[in-house]
Amino acid sequence: MKLLIVEDEVLLSRSLSKGLGYAVDCAFDGEEALELLEINAYDLMVLDINIPKINGLDVLKKIREAGSRLPVIILSAKNTVFDKVKGLDCGSNDYLTKPFDFLELEARIRNLLRQNTGLNDSVVRCGEASIDTSAKKAYWGSTLLDLTKKEYSILQYLLHHPDTVISAEELIEHVWDSEVDLFSNSFRFHIHSLRKKIKDAGSTSDFIITIRGQGYMVSARKEGGV
Repeated sequence: MKLLIVEDEVLLSRSLSKGLGYAVDCAFDGEEALELLEINAYDLMVLDINIPKINGLDVLKKIREAGSRLPVIILSAKNTVFDKVKGLDCGSNDYLTKPFDFLELEARIRNLLRQNTGLNDSVVRCGEASIDTSAKKAYWGSTLLDLTKKEYSILQYLLHHPDTVISAEELIEHVWDSEVDLFSNSFRFHIHSLRKKIKDAGSTSDFIITIRGQGYMVSARKEGGV
């Protein structure tokens, strides 16, 4: 999953970027946020209101007027009921006031990501594979998979879209930040490593199916390469 953090406090932005455990792009003003939203696909945006050039509420209004359904959490020092109502009326999905507890922000992000994918449980399953999004752990059957952050993120995105062919470009777009070199071998290496760890945990065939010329898919109904 890939997040956009729009926050002009550099230290807070860096802390969120490192601590949330997702692929993250950072914008430090409203103009930069709109530019990034124009060229990248995100799964969620954390948005401060008091940012330079274009304030957060105007950023939110612009993307909603353009038809975007991107989940948005407002993160703001403004804590009156009026401010919260205004933020929600402008189209935010949630509103968290500063100072905030990091664990609460993580929980709210997970909740919105589940809602956006139509899931209600923190545990996502497909066949023998499962992930606990709260604990950020992955399993094959009852065996805990020792995954890197990228491997976990790839598996998480695929499990959120079962029986759907996901292109390599889409996986990269939602799992890596925008600084990734699309021509590197990093993506293939992580796919290969993830498959090997699933096989070592007991899978008898390829759980991550390659659809030649199209991308990758996981399915509870079918295992095996195509």
